[in-house]
Amino acid sequence: MNVDLIFRIAAIGVLVSILNLVLKNSGREEQAMMTTIAGVVIVLMVVAKEIVNLFETVKAMFQF
Repeated sequence: MNVDLIFRIAAIGVLVSILNLVLKNSGREEQAMMTTIAGVVIVLMVVAKEIVNLFETVKAMFQF
């Protein structure tokens, strides 16, 4: 298991949560929602990249 990946995802989550709270407390609900959506998209991109790397590794293993 790649611990670095878990820490990156957790760091993004913490940052998004803090930004969300600050924006909501400032009365910027729409920006808070956009920040949350952006955080989810970033995490999905990181995970998708790892999935691509996994498939490339599996593909390389089965090539003769």
